[in-house]
Amino acid sequence: MQNKAPVLWFTGLSGSGKSTLSQAVYKKLNTSKATIIDGDVLRKGLCKDLGFSKEDRSENIRRAGEVAKLFSDAGVLTLAAFMSPMSSDRNTARELIGADRFVEIYCKCSFDTCESRDIKGLYKKARAGELKNFIGLDAIYEEPKSPELIIETDQLSIEESTKLIIEFLKEKEFVN
Repeated sequence: MQNKAPVLWFTGLSGSGKSTLSQAVYKKLNTSKATIIDGDVLRKGLCKDLGFSKEDRSENIRRAGEVAKLFSDAGVLTLAAFMSPMSSDRNTARELIGADRFVEIYCKCSFDTCESRDIKGLYKKARAGELKNFIGLDAIYEEPKSPELIIETDQLSIEESTKLIIEFLKEKEFVN
């Protein structure tokens, strides 16, 4: 039986760099034994029946955790990029996957910087009242209390951020 692989769970506000950073780490790892699960992609398929209520967000993260666990159980290092704004939902994913292989990475970024990176136009729509329950404006994002890593994506370059994650994975002997 293969070793269970870690799940790197990238969390943070929209625009904090979760997807960008997970893709950079994936490329740096350069292995066929890794995959990315992105929140935007999952919402278009497996979770397309869900809205953005608190209950639907929780179900979205539960499903993401189930998918990540399947990959992890198969020995595939998984990079999961999900806003996952509620600490209780992240804790559910941690319990489901296993605390020994769940690596919470908080992509910490100021709200202003996230809003300035708004390539999808979500902040603009939320400010115009077109999006309700937008995380960071009219819905809460609970910052992780004790993530395995905090990456200040508004302070570090993508290269510096990637290096910190790879060093962490080597230190924990998740990768060579």
